[in-house]
This record gives sequence, structure tokens and C-alpha cells, in this order.
Amino acid sequence: MTYVESKIVRIRPQQFHETIGVEDWRVVGEGACAYFRTGSFAVGAQFVQAISEMPEVGDDQPDVDVRQECVIVRLITVTGDYYGLTERHVELARQISAVARTLDIPADPSAVQTVQVTIDALAGPDVVAFWRALLGYQDRADSGEDLIDPRRRGAPFYFQQMDAPRPQRNRVHVDVWVPYDQADARIAAALAAGGRLVNDADAPSNWVLADPEGNEACVGVAGPPGPATDRP
Repeated sequence: MTYVESKIVRIRPQQFHETIGVEDWRVVGEGACAYFRTGSFAVGAQFVQAISEMPEVGDDQPDVDVRQECVIVRLITVTGDYYGLTERHVELARQISAVARTLDIPADPSAVQTVQVTIDALAGPDVVAFWRALLGYQDRADSGEDLIDPRRRGAPFYFQQMDAPRPQRNRVHVDVWVPYDQADARIAAALAAGGRLVNDADAPSNWVLADPEGNEACVGVAGPPGPATDRP
């Protein structure tokens, strides 16, 4: 069965990570992503050309970012608890990795990450409207709380509804989504650089850290393999 013919079955991040053949990929804030070290723009262009010619792509065309030394491939945009993932994305990830191996292009899962800006808002729609106009962003599909750059360049913005003001903490913070196997090292590095742990109640999916002056940031992880804590 080809990618195009396969049945659309939604899966969660943990199920994606536990599937054989997607070791190059990690689910972060933007969905399933892979970082391929091409070493040059010419090799990257060749890789992207090969991906574009894959019959398996179908309607789920990936977002591709070509840089001088790498190609970053994103299969989907986050949608709800399932991150938009289906069994089709598993097969497409396998096929893209196979193309990379054919071209002798290594993947580096540790280099994958998503940075998101989160704003705590009392009057959510009014605040969203301001940032949408200021940034030239658009609403993420099926969400009234997310804004994305239509050019896929800038960080997504998420608006977290508040019931009351929170004067004791910053109202704008950065979310850093990292691969499940990189979270411990990233947190340790931030703490060693002068940060402090504010809250780990939601670990191993989310940690709240603060810089030396109390400005908060979150480290997020999507569906690490292990106990079936996020199964449907």
C-alpha cells in the first residue's frame, strides 16, 4: 500500500516515536520534524528536488526549509492533542529518510526544535487581533488561540486565557519545544547558565524555568516513548 492509498488513522506523538523507521524524526511544537545535515546548499537543493518527485507526497506536502548547511522538513502543523499526525505521516517520514540515505545525507534529531511565544491574555480575542495585525500573521487552522507566520519564518504565537491578572509573573514567555531525548540536557544547560526550576509538575512533558531575573520560559516535549501515558 502506498502513502497516498493508506488509511487516514490519527496517532499521538508517543505512537509516532515508537514506530519503526522514523528514528530521524521528532515531534515538537510544529509536528513531526527532521533535520538533515546536507553540508551545502547544492546538496540541499538536490535533496528537496528528490522529495518533490516522490509519488508518496500526495496532498500532505511537507514544509521544507533549505539552508546553507541543512534541510529541515516539517510534515504537518499542530492540530489539537494529536498534533495532526496520521499513519500517512509515518510512511512519508520513512520515505523521506530513505531518500536522504540514498543521497548519503545524515539526519541529526538532536538539532530539531520549535520556539513559540506565549502571551497570557484576559481579553483573548482583542489581544489576538492586535498581534495578528502587528505581525501580519494568520490564524492557525482549527484554532482561535494560535497565530502563525504565513511565510513559515517567524515563531508561532499562542494566547493563553487567564481568569485574573498575574502581577507576580511575566505575561509573555517563550516556549521551547525540544526532542524528547534532548530535554534533560537542555534544562541542565539552562540551570548551569544561572536559571532556576520554577515548576516540574507536568514533567516529563513540560518544565517551567526562569532566568536570573525571574523571566519565565517553558521547555516542552511531545510524546516520549515509554509508558502509555498519552494513548487515545
